[in-house]
Amino acid sequence: MGKTILIVDDSTTLRQVVRMTLAGAGYEVLEAGNGKEALDILDGRKIHLIISDVNMPQMDGISLLKTSSSCPTTSSRR
Repeated sequence: MGKTILIVDDSTTLRQVVRMTLAGAGYEVLEAGNGKEALDILDGRKIHLIISDVNMPQMDGISLLKTSSSCPTTSSRR
């Protein structure tokens, strides 16, 4: 199985386009519509890359990345 990428964007259409492109290249793709949903996905599974919008409802992309940097599955920089 390929590396896992999390796409976080409030635009469903944009997430679908990015998902199709990345999945076609062999990546496992997870999706979230905002930062809070993304944090729920960070439940212990290894996420290799997060692609995030900055302006989103409930939790913006900057807050998501600051919060996720303390998560053991995303804090490793390998």
